[in-house]
Amino acid sequence: MFVDSHCHLDKLDKSPSELAEAVNFAQQRGVEHMLCVAVSVSEFDDMVETVSEFDNVSVSCGVHPCYEDEMTDYDTLLGYAALDKVVAVGETGLDYYHSTDTKAVQQRSFIDHIKVASQVGKPLIIHTRNAREDTIALYKAHKNEQTSGVLHCFTESMEMAQQALDLGLYISLSGIVTFKSAKELQEVAKMIPIDRLLIETDSPWLAPVPYRGKPNQPGYVVEVGEFIANLRGISVEALAKHTTENFYRLFNTVKR
Repeated sequence: MFVDSHCHLDKLDKSPSELAEAVNFAQQRGVEHMLCVAVSVSEFDDMVETVSEFDNVSVSCGVHPCYEDEMTDYDTLLGYAALDKVVAVGETGLDYYHSTDTKAVQQRSFIDHIKVASQVGKPLIIHTRNAREDTIALYKAHKNEQTSGVLHCFTESMEMAQQALDLGLYISLSGIVTFKSAKELQEVAKMIPIDRLLIETDSPWLAPVPYRGKPNQPGYVVEVGEFIANLRGISVEALAKHTTENFYRLFNTVKR
């Protein structure tokens, strides 16, 4: 029914048996698939090992913009991205909130990720914070006809969302949309075309209401979906159906 389009299962503070319980909990709540997203190449093999026993978990490979000390070269990234088990490239992007001193490093890495994703024909997972103009400009400048991707954990304006949509990108919303303070984002959530919308947890962070402040997990993507469905005035089943179909359309090497 649901898909958690972005989580970090290897970052959950859980033993192997506890992680299995969390994945099972998600399944019991109707979460049929989870995408475990890499934040660095150096941690990729360990991440894959952590989730290897779960048939309903896919993986990506990339370097998060805040991991500036772990930026990798183009050929290394390409080698990992080309692996059959890798369904997406990222998490990549730009984060000027946490670091403005590394803009040049972040931009070079983002460009490499865009080109690699285009070369291997797999979607990008894009993180953007306080970098609206540069994120859109760099993606537009370096993508090609087959480049696709998603702005994950979206918290920006409808103006940026529309720019991303115009470039063929999808928009993914996390538990932040359930926060009382997220009034602007809630308005954005109402306006994103239903065929371009994804939902996620970004667990173990950003647990939705009523779990805010607690460790997040993929099973809580249900609350994200329920909240957005209520905002949009549609059934939870319809929201789940559309966002799940969107996931498999974008991440088209994931086996359903």
